[in-house]
Amino acid sequence: MSAESGVTKLENELRDQLIGLIESKCLDPLEILLQDSEALRELRARVRAAAADWARTMLGADDGAAIAATVRMVAVLYPGDEPFDPPVAWWRTPMGQATARRVGHPTSDRVSYPVAGAMLKITRQGVHDLVTRGKLERHPDGGVIPASIRDRLRTAAQGT
Repeated sequence: MSAESGVTKLENELRDQLIGLIESKCLDPLEILLQDSEALRELRARVRAAAADWARTMLGADDGAAIAATVRMVAVLYPGDEPFDPPVAWWRTPMGQATARRVGHPTSDRVSYPVAGAMLKITRQGVHDLVTRGKLERHPDGGVIPASIRDRLRTAAQGT
């Protein structure tokens, strides 16, 4: 954490990821449609300024605000008629880590061992070991219950 600003490395990484996603998924297509980059200059600046606040909220101490911000970001940046199902590698990104810590998985009551491993930043074998030792809850139909992953991440973040 920077002593001067109070901003963590993860906060900066999440901010940058949010800016990149919003630009590529929202602003760039709009620029192509309008054929006018000048028209979006102010929106790009507003997104850059707001992304720091969004990242701070998603990682902050107010759990309710963090959950609401995280779910809103997932809904806006990954819209679709199907349940949210990002690739395994997404869970290792700053947004994936924030999502795992705040909500577990926003649309599924179970995840595969590889997804659980990515959410926890451990191997599939590590997940298997945690399930065997009762540290993660196995779903009756296979895989892991995301709430148990979320709870483990929260406990680890609290240093207990």
